[in-house]
Amino acid sequence: MGNPLSEDTSPEAERIQLDILRRLPPWRKAQMVADGWECSRELAMAGLRRRHPEDSEQALRRRLAWLMLGDELALRVYGES
Repeated sequence: MGNPLSEDTSPEAERIQLDILRRLPPWRKAQMVADGWECSRELAMAGLRRRHPEDSEQALRRRLAWLMLGDELALRVYGES
């Protein structure tokens, strides 16, 4: 099977996980990706709120854009601060 995807998962458990994922319909896989993205966005926003409690929601969303898009693309989308 090659290199394991996770160091703390047995090869048998990993094989079962991959078999389950392969059998999922495409819409469910897309849903899982979207859910993961939403969770990471919420965690990032929580971290930004903790580090910048004085910022408005708009300012926090802008900071998030810089984190997720990178400087060049965020600057093109949102312009200068």
